[in-house]
This record gives sequence, structure tokens and C-alpha cells, in this order.
Amino acid sequence: MNTITPNGYKVTGIRGQILTFKADPFICEPSQCYEYIEDGLIIVRDGKIVDVGPYTSIRADYYMLEDKDIDVYDGADSLIMPGFVDCHMHYVQLPMVGSYGDALLDWLNRYTFPAECMFVNDEFAEEVAQIAMKQMLEHGTTTANIFATTYPGSVDAIFSESERYNTRMIAGKVLQDCNVPEALADKSAEESVAMSEQLLKKWHNRGRQLYAVIPRFAPTSTPEQLKLAGELYQRYIDHGVYAHTHLCENVNEIAWVSELYPESKSYLDVYDKYGLVDHHSVFAHCAIMGEDDWQRLHQAGSSVAHSPSSNLFLGSGQFKYWEAKDKKRPVFTGIATDIGAGTNYSIIRQLGDAYKVAMINTHPIDALKSFYLATRGGAEVLHLADKIGSIAPGYEADIAVLDFKATEYQGWRLAFSDDIIEKLFVIMTLGLDNTNRATYVAGHKVYDRYRDKQFVYPTWS
Repeated sequence: MNTITPNGYKVTGIRGQILTFKADPFICEPSQCYEYIEDGLIIVRDGKIVDVGPYTSIRADYYMLEDKDIDVYDGADSLIMPGFVDCHMHYVQLPMVGSYGDALLDWLNRYTFPAECMFVNDEFAEEVAQIAMKQMLEHGTTTANIFATTYPGSVDAIFSESERYNTRMIAGKVLQDCNVPEALADKSAEESVAMSEQLLKKWHNRGRQLYAVIPRFAPTSTPEQLKLAGELYQRYIDHGVYAHTHLCENVNEIAWVSELYPESKSYLDVYDKYGLVDHHSVFAHCAIMGEDDWQRLHQAGSSVAHSPSSNLFLGSGQFKYWEAKDKKRPVFTGIATDIGAGTNYSIIRQLGDAYKVAMINTHPIDALKSFYLATRGGAEVLHLADKIGSIAPGYEADIAVLDFKATEYQGWRLAFSDDIIEKLFVIMTLGLDNTNRATYVAGHKVYDRYRDKQFVYPTWS
């Protein structure tokens, strides 16, 4: 499907309805924050978008393209959007998704830790990484911020599979040297952080892969490990390395942190003391937060990941997006599946759950803001909004194609929706698993629900 131009570049096109975001609708006038093109054309060259606009005007500038060089999606059937961004998930928990619920701390001991112990086997890690990547791509997710587990093989496995697809993923070794089973515990703080640094040097900025320093959460790291983790993060933060951990998910968890760190003003203050609160820090959950902590996150340029399915499943706190996105001191906010407390890989289904959580708290969230969180908002959380999360010239061509007629009923129901924003709200409310039709990574269609071989690694010839 590639046209080779006289200068040797590969050029392809994608045609259909297009929706992308230009700014944050929580802060700016919503009508000015997105662009919708009823019949648009995206031009891709060597993995990046070089042009986008109405089909008739863009097509005239690319006369060398033949029909076979353009993927066409019927406007009545599909919508082309930026690939979704999952701001927090544990691929290593895929084997225990859907396990009978319990409160967070008991659930970790009963299901999570035993599942993660299985990743001592590198072949098992590779198997799960392959399944996890397929699940993400099938649901239109092209970037995720991923916890591995203690074992370095679990990091290599997910990065290796991401590299095969050329996806832009963030991952790292989990640091945990106390309050976990012996088989899962780091042998020492020094050794664990040294191992993390080795993996960082191996994978960070290797192709599209990015590394995160990941203390699981404050109760599973000794003060020494948190100190060393913070020092590692600060050494590499200017190279784009992240810190990624959990914060204020559950009342019992918060009480436990207070017992372990009585000298700290808050749970966030524990991380702050060790240099883990900065502009490349991502905190999952943040469901029970005080104003001082929101102020600190805003001041630091840190980000938060809303995990509605997980919070509902475990009966944890309810994330208050209106606090996070307060115009006086907004905090970068994205959406997350939080597999495996989250029960599915669909970002769209997470948006439906987020709406319900907001409704319970009398702060309904509309489709425009919701899909912003899933695309450009997630890219802003990861400080990648100059590369992913939008469909515009210069951006990496990571794209999801939503299927308006994924089922007979969905197609029939959408006929009663007057505009594209209404249709998106219906899609996120129905929450079908097969809403995503195709997924492009750096311009290559790596997933197509209607193709005989649904998943393919990109070819570069």
C-alpha cells in the first residue's frame, strides 16, 4: 500500500471521518478544542503524519497516490481518531483479571502477588506480553504506561513485544523490597535499583521505548529503596525517564502509609521527601486527595491516572476529576484500565465507567472531555503531546478507527444521534469490546478486525 515518491519516501493515506483534539476542554472553550472533518484524508510518510485536512483539498496535493495507496473508511461506518493512551496498567496481572473481588490489600495478597511470582519464568513472561499487546492493539490502545514486576525478564518481555510492533510504550521494573512474598521481594534496595538502572540503559529511547522508575507503592518499599529510586529518577529525568507509582487509592492503604511514615504530612509527602514528585511523575488513582496535595502536583507538573473500572471493582475511592482539573491549578489527567483490578483492556469502556463515577458525585462528564482524556489528555500526562495523542502534521501516525456498526444494534442506535459528539457518548455508554475496527502504529496497520490475519508486525521493506 506504499507509493514511493521520487525522493524515496513512502507515502500512504487514510480517508474517512476524522476527530482530533487541539487543546484541553476542561480549561479552554470546548468548541475550540477539537477538529472534526466529515470527509478527511491523512497523509503518512515514514511513520509520521505529514498532512491532514478535507479530502478534496489534500488529495489534490498528492497526485502520486493511487487508490490502492489509500485506506478508505466509509464515513457512515467509522471514525478515525488518535490511538488511545492507557496511563496506568499492570500487564503482569493479565492472568488474574476478573478474580473474585476483595478490598485492595487483601486482593493483592490473595491474587496479585501469586500471579506476579509466575513471571520468574521468562517464557511465561513472553507469552503474557504477547497476549497483552494484542489486547491493547485490538482495543485501539497504541501507548500505555506499564508496570512489569520484580523480575527483569518481565521488563524485557513487554519491551521486546512492543518493539516488534513499534509501539511507543513506557515500562519498568517494579521496586518492592518489603511487605511482599519472599519470592517477589527484591533482595536489597541497592541491588534492585542498580538492576533498574541497567534496564533503563538497555531500553530507554531504544526506538520508541521509554523507561519508568517504579516503586510499587510506599508500603512495599523501605525508606532506603524509595531514596535510591528517587535518586535514580532525578539522574535521568532530563532524559525523559518517568517515575510511576500508586497514590491514595483506598482508605486502608492511606492509613497504612500513615503508620509506616508517621513523620510525613500526607501519602504524597512520602514520595516528595524522596524526590519522586516531579514533572515526569505519574500517580495512579489519587481518589482520596486533599487540596494541599493537588496544589503540590500542579506545582510540580506531575500527572494522575484515573482508573474507574479498577476503583469500582475493588470498592476503592472515587476519583474526582473536577478537583484534578480545577482551572485555578489544573493537574494533567488521563484515563487508565489498571489491568488487572480493571476488568478489561478497553479505554472506551473505562470512559463509560468514569461517567458513572462522576454522575454519582453529581459532576457528569461529557463525551468531548472523556475522549480528550483518552487521547491528547493521556499524551499530556506522559509529556508526549508533541508526538502522540493528536492527528496533525509532525505527529507519529498512531491511529484508532472506531466502528460505528460494530454490532447491528449499535449501528441502528447511532442513527438516532444527531452529531459526532452524541455518537461518541453512545459508544462509550454501550461499552462494546469490538468498537475498534483497526489500529495503526507509526502508519502501519498492525490490527484489522476484518483481515484474515488480524495482527501483523510491521514490515519495513
